[in-house]
Amino acid sequence: MPAQLIDGKAIAQSVRQSVLEEVQSMAAAGRRAPGLAVVQVGEDPASSVYVGSKRRACKELGIVSASHDLAADTPESTLLALIDSLNADPSVDGILVQLPLPAHIDPEKVIERIDPAKDVDGFHPYNIGRLTVRMPTLRPCTPWGVMRLLESTGQNIKGLDAVIVGASNIVGRPMALELLLAGATVTVTHRFTRDIAAHVGRADIVVAAAGKPGLVKGEWVKPGAIVIDVGINRLADGRLVGDVEFDAAAERAAFITPVPGGVGPMTIAMLMDNTLRARLARGD
Repeated sequence: MPAQLIDGKAIAQSVRQSVLEEVQSMAAAGRRAPGLAVVQVGEDPASSVYVGSKRRACKELGIVSASHDLAADTPESTLLALIDSLNADPSVDGILVQLPLPAHIDPEKVIERIDPAKDVDGFHPYNIGRLTVRMPTLRPCTPWGVMRLLESTGQNIKGLDAVIVGASNIVGRPMALELLLAGATVTVTHRFTRDIAAHVGRADIVVAAAGKPGLVKGEWVKPGAIVIDVGINRLADGRLVGDVEFDAAAERAAFITPVPGGVGPMTIAMLMDNTLRARLARGD
């Protein structure tokens, strides 16, 4: 039987509805709405699309969004000073600096400058460290969203073999920590892995997050596996595809995410959820 599609749009909408209801409850009680500062440096087209989606989500959910659009040649020191001012601003609960940044700005320095309590992307070493020691607070949005997608399948993750294709700081590494926390046995493959096909072939859960279209062949997928495709790649003909050969993989998997409409909507939904959590943690 073809795989059952995991509907990321519907699951993301459920998360967003929960956030909306909590924000409305806060407003009814006379409490300040959550505030998110979105910083973009330069005009990268893909980044502009993502930032626009995040700002629209804030508007729909009653989250106050403050936009900070900086020129591509903005000095690193200016960006760091802006982050310092946002850290000190009591009306700002979350700070998001859109990546990638121009080449002259060190992204690690920028991420580390953000107050961990306002790091709604979940990228700060403090928040990654909390996840590592099984005491998560603000969690990286895409991996946390993937966990919600896995939960929707109703499958018990404990003891399953999970293979992640890709070892980025944004998805692959924190994804491994999330799956480990959930009780899976985790393998992370990367560009130096000798036989990715063999690893994928024994996996009960495959999370593809390498950013290479069609990297994971459908024939590699173990019958009955859960396949989560994080990749979003635009081909020369304009089509959006994932890192997995979808049609072939869907003939073998039990559950699979589409691209688009799978992981993508969850990332923004979990960002909204993190912003709410950061606001609630303030306690005022």
